[in-house]
Amino acid sequence: MTAAWNIYRTRFLIKAQQLTEPMAFVDALGREQRGQAGDYLVESSDGSRSIQRREIFEDVYVAMGPADETWPACLRRATPLAPLGSRIPGPAATA
Repeated sequence: MTAAWNIYRTRFLIKAQQLTEPMAFVDALGREQRGQAGDYLVESSDGSRSIQRREIFEDVYVAMGPADETWPACLRRATPLAPLGSRIPGPAATA
């Protein structure tokens, strides 16, 4: 289904693997992610995943080498992020 995970960087380190066949899924924010063979499945340090088109990915990211099993543990937050709705303050209540 996919090739091995590797570490890449831009401003931030990410983990990615190139797709060997089409893939589709709904991400944590409810967005549909779709990719074709050659595109990249990308995992951010917070564990979120997305699919990047090959042309864009290879233009933006620089390979750093293979990922090992400890990579996520050293970069992930100790506590999970709060749900999106609870992190964004709403307008002040009026009486």
